[in-house]
Amino acid sequence: MKNIFKLTLVGMMLVAFQNATHAQGEAAVPFLLLAPDSRAGGIGESGTGLADNSAAIFWNPAGIAFQSGTELSITHSNWLPQFNLDLFYDYLTYRQYIEDIEGSVTASITYMNFGEFIQTNEFGPEEIGRFRSFDAALSLGYATKLDPDWGLGFNFRIIHSRLSGNIKVGNEEGKGVATSISFDIGGMWRPGKLVIPLIDEDIGTKLSIGINLSNLGPKIYYIDRAQADPIPTNFRLGFAYEIFNDDFNSLIYTLDFSKLLVSKKLEHYTADDGRDTTRSISKEWYQAIFAAWGDKPMSEELRDIVTSMGMEYWYGTPGEFLFALRAGYFYEDPSYGNRKFVTFGAGIRYDIYGFDFSYITTSVFKGGENHPLSDTLRFTVLIGWDAAPESTRGLPRGI
Repeated sequence: MKNIFKLTLVGMMLVAFQNATHAQGEAAVPFLLLAPDSRAGGIGESGTGLADNSAAIFWNPAGIAFQSGTELSITHSNWLPQFNLDLFYDYLTYRQYIEDIEGSVTASITYMNFGEFIQTNEFGPEEIGRFRSFDAALSLGYATKLDPDWGLGFNFRIIHSRLSGNIKVGNEEGKGVATSISFDIGGMWRPGKLVIPLIDEDIGTKLSIGINLSNLGPKIYYIDRAQADPIPTNFRLGFAYEIFNDDFNSLIYTLDFSKLLVSKKLEHYTADDGRDTTRSISKEWYQAIFAAWGDKPMSEELRDIVTSMGMEYWYGTPGEFLFALRAGYFYEDPSYGNRKFVTFGAGIRYDIYGFDFSYITTSVFKGGENHPLSDTLRFTVLIGWDAAPESTRGLPRGI
């Protein structure tokens, strides 16, 4: 039936899209890896080193430490548009600087809607019920400066996944519903002064370097605890560099590297028929953050790293009117997912209001015309107020 096909397709595409080929099925709730905001979406999904708006909650919570005032944003995207399914993705963020605690509190809501499904029994097409399927997460965080050049940020997250209603498969019966928790930790370095030897040039306030470990937490399961899967713990390292900046123009280059930190180990056990055999068991997150860097030859580990980059051009006067153009490139090794796409985007800022959109195309690559990600659009609306000029030191036009 169409609904059974849709549910199967959703599961397959989310896993195939967000995880390398070797890790398919190893990580649950992959919606936690979806690049949520339009701005970073326009620069190749590279935001770890930039992280200078409220979407830093996702990319690098430490970037919030360099921001003041208050900001609210919402992003919407119809997901996997090529399949004409009723999938959509929403992302709501909020941040507020509080002087009394010398930092900012943050919150975000992530929601992936998979639509409504008809449930049938295992013997025929008879309808026995309907259910809606979705994934959602609520994040709460805090970010502060350790000193003028260093920022630190944390997130705590509640994850809820509802893939089906009451189900019965063989001897197993229950609901396809799961809940878990996770946390993130990020660091950011934005030097006020950094002189490059030999050329004697100060690139302080132009460079930003960020690192983020996200989705650290226990495994999640739906019906059988013994079949629990890890959540998608992810490592990101990002750079942002302001190539030039004058009264009306600025150009920023971004570069991100990311790696999924999921690892498995072989376990010996005795099967029901008495045979000695082995099975693959996912390691706990505190083991995987180290083991995932060395469970393959180094050449394979390097190929498992995803690279993304982008350029962002701003024209206008901060605080009055700004216009942005963006372009980016995303690359994943063919043996580890083979996601390759080009992104474009634009944005405006007027007074306290802002609007961004981004577009993904895969048609520039061989065979990319039918890729499920092609023609994906994201739209973001934001409101930001009471920001102090010094809070934008280094990369001032993206706030």
